[in-house]
Amino acid sequence: MSDQSPERRIALFQRKEIRRVIHGNEWWFVITDVITALTDSVNPKGYFTDMRRRDPQLAEAVKGGWQIATPLGLEFETPGGRQLLQCWNTEGIFRLIQSIPSPKAEPFKRWLAKVGYERIQEIEDPELAIKRTRAIYKAKGYSDDWIEKRMRSIAIRDELTDEWKKRGVKEQREYSILTAEISKATFGLTPSEYVELKKLKRENLRDHMTDLELIFSMLGEAATTEIARNKDVQGFNPNQQAAREGGTVAGNARRELEHRSGRKVVTGENYLSLTQSAKKAKRVKG
Repeated sequence: MSDQSPERRIALFQRKEIRRVIHGNEWWFVITDVITALTDSVNPKGYFTDMRRRDPQLAEAVKGGWQIATPLGLEFETPGGRQLLQCWNTEGIFRLIQSIPSPKAEPFKRWLAKVGYERIQEIEDPELAIKRTRAIYKAKGYSDDWIEKRMRSIAIRDELTDEWKKRGVKEQREYSILTAEISKATFGLTPSEYVELKKLKRENLRDHMTDLELIFSMLGEAATTEIARNKDVQGFNPNQQAAREGGTVAGNARRELEHRSGRKVVTGENYLSLTQSAKKAKRVKG
């Protein structure tokens, strides 16, 4: 499942990204993202450790006291691959921010309440989640054409992971391995190598792909789904072979385009910086 799917998404608080995931039908937020948003700390993990040391009640809450859920390690895509990041639900985050002396605390509480209400709305009307994801991309400066491709790539990714789940592939590590197989065959790079090429930090790789990069990533994953389904592969190893074959379909198409166009598809640039540069050039020209 992708980080921008309706079940795993980035939210914005005062232009700071807060990663969140649905677990038990409620939002769970990455604790270090919340701390960074409220404090601008360069070491949010250390800040959280110091908070627990200073505030025994918070330390007790972290352990699951006071009828507050214990923080959980939940999986997210990071530049170093898929990792478990410590998350807390809305109630836990409310307790966390009580211990943070920040002028942003009250606005964050209001934002958190709004996010929780939006989740209730999305349960009643799932299309709202898609609309809000589009709005976030629009606010970041992405073009409508790019957003359409990105939304389609999310749907294709979700279809693939659903297929893997049906075919006995275990989430987390095995999903990461299969994703790397597709990417390597499609682009000649694993996701972590791609992130390094684009000089990203914690950003979602696909949010920084160009149109063509997105198109070929979609082709590799759609081809993998089709191969796995038609061959009725079961278990990790057969699905790994299907991933290589699906990625090879996209890789062959990429090389053919590069041969005929004389231009490489894989680029160290990211789509948002390219569009922003184009807008700046247009303003200067105007």
